Amino acid sequence: MPDVTEPTEVIVAARQRAETMLPFADDADLADAHRGFLAALEPGVVTQDDGSVVWDNDSYGFLREPCPASVHPSLWRQSGLVAAQGLFEVTEGIYQIRGLDLSNMTLVEGDQGVIVIDPLISAETAAAGLRLYREHRGDRPVTGLIYTHSHVDHFGGAHGVVTPEDAATSGIPVIAPAGFLEHAVSENVYAGTAMARRAAYMYGAVLPRGPLGQVGAGLGQTTSIGTVTLIAPTVDITETGQELTVDGVRIVFQITPGTEAPAEMNFYFPDRRALCMAENATHTLHNIVTLRGALVRDPHVWAKYLTEAINLFARESDVVFASHHWPTWGTERLVEYLALQRDLYGYLHDQTLRMLNQGYVGAEIAEQLTLPPAIENAWHARGYYGSVNHNVKAIYQRYLGWFDGNPAHLWEHPPVESARRHVEFMGGAEEVLRKARESYAEGDYRWVAQVVDYVVFAEPGNEAAKDLLAAAYEQLGYGAENATWRNFYLSGAYELRYGSFGTPTKTSSQSMLGALTIEQIFDAMALRVDGPKAWDMHVITDWDLTDEGRVHRLELRNGRLTHYDRPEGVALPDADAEFTLTRATMIRVLLQGEDFGVAAAAGDIGIEGDPTKLAALVGVFDEPDPDFAIVTP
Repeated sequence: MPDVTEPTEVIVAARQRAETMLPFADDADLADAHRGFLAALEPGVVTQDDGSVVWDNDSYGFLREPCPASVHPSLWRQSGLVAAQGLFEVTEGIYQIRGLDLSNMTLVEGDQGVIVIDPLISAETAAAGLRLYREHRGDRPVTGLIYTHSHVDHFGGAHGVVTPEDAATSGIPVIAPAGFLEHAVSENVYAGTAMARRAAYMYGAVLPRGPLGQVGAGLGQTTSIGTVTLIAPTVDITETGQELTVDGVRIVFQITPGTEAPAEMNFYFPDRRALCMAENATHTLHNIVTLRGALVRDPHVWAKYLTEAINLFARESDVVFASHHWPTWGTERLVEYLALQRDLYGYLHDQTLRMLNQGYVGAEIAEQLTLPPAIENAWHARGYYGSVNHNVKAIYQRYLGWFDGNPAHLWEHPPVESARRHVEFMGGAEEVLRKARESYAEGDYRWVAQVVDYVVFAEPGNEAAKDLLAAAYEQLGYGAENATWRNFYLSGAYELRYGSFGTPTKTSSQSMLGALTIEQIFDAMALRVDGPKAWDMHVITDWDLTDEGRVHRLELRNGRLTHYDRPEGVALPDADAEFTLTRATMIRVLLQGEDFGVAAAAGDIGIEGDPTKLAALVGVFDEPDPDFAIVTP
């Protein structure tokens, strides 16, 4: 990256202050992160059949060097711990694959085989992890599959550990919390394009690995870019205290909806005194809402479920582990660890509400709220992935929404029009840049980013403004303890300098689409209707799904697509056309782009009525843009 800036004196001084203020003498995490190490994947690279790289942990070898001035020392420490890669023993009969994806894969040995918990993001990385396990623990068959929650880094590699056919024929239970499938699929379909584009920023997808680029993501190093898959659950966990025995292994579950994911669960292995906390307690402050975008989470209920986990399981546990980071051993230590995590989320919630009710807005609370010393000095409560600043704003959003109550903010101009007016009022682009360079020299990078962003949006071709804004973003990135903030800033600088890098990661795979319900298929279609183009259209189609024994009606009117099961015995307007087909064929032609006429000619689709109505319907669909602009208009 020859054009990037070096850290300024302001950033170097801030780094030195952090080194004196934080408890670097506490190295218990170093011992825990390497405890139980058995073997590493050599080399630490995973490829697809065509040789393309989907994971390269060896590219983080630079983290073994002393911390440079361009990285916050606390983030450097975290990234070095997270980059530890290989097969680790957690306790007797429980093992983890760490450092082969953003998340961990856990393997629990049973009477006949091994139960897999959270098979990473990609089939390729999951398969590599399972091979590493089998090399050192024997060729045990997979006898169970557990998804802790509904995020893709906890199910996407399912086909890498067991095929859907083997799972079905062998009766392998696929266990997940109630609501898992709905949330897993909807997150990757409804707002999937926008989330994936922003996730590329969040994880620094195209940034070079190194001290001036991507050093990690706080929760894990980054996301793999292999094949995302899904095997639908066969067993739902619906209540706390529900117990299953899988391959001779007793498991007691705790349902925790609304915490880190809309559908999530912790669980306890009573015969091994081991507690899995899913992603509800990790070695970082997590997100109340992620920078890529998500449903706003509930820190109040999050804290409540952590208390419940402590009281139900922790005091009877010898080790606690999660689907990210490393375990914590010892009953007293793990209880205190969970209690501090509980206090962290509870404190953020309660203090934000206290100040909110005093009239402070989210941005003000985010600048004022400080954590108690016991939490502030706990490494696992530091903001490597979430942050106090953006979590407070998320809590404010959860309760009061986007509007802060000030009428001046109720109907502001959109970004480009606002930017043009700001630049004009400030004396024109040259004057803004002159003053911004002075602010840059003074180290006020936040202000530089704010005002020069106006120039970039008012004059997209102003290269001097882009260069200055990129430099400000780089300094903000170098100074960030939070890995996702660093990646966002540096990714923004990258695109200003080199142009859009698009969305490298694809989450909408064939098996993901295959898991869609009929309702979700039509919901996904409804989200693509160009409303104004369809204002004057009225189209009714019926879809006779032979393998489901139902007829689903689709009606386009007033620019909106409505759908429902056609009720029996109710007089409804006649459909313009009726299509008879299977659910799989519907997915192929409506979501995967297969030619409708070819499928009909092959006998896969039966048609009654006017088939041109479908073409008219599809003609008002909009295509999502995975390369939309972020740091430019």
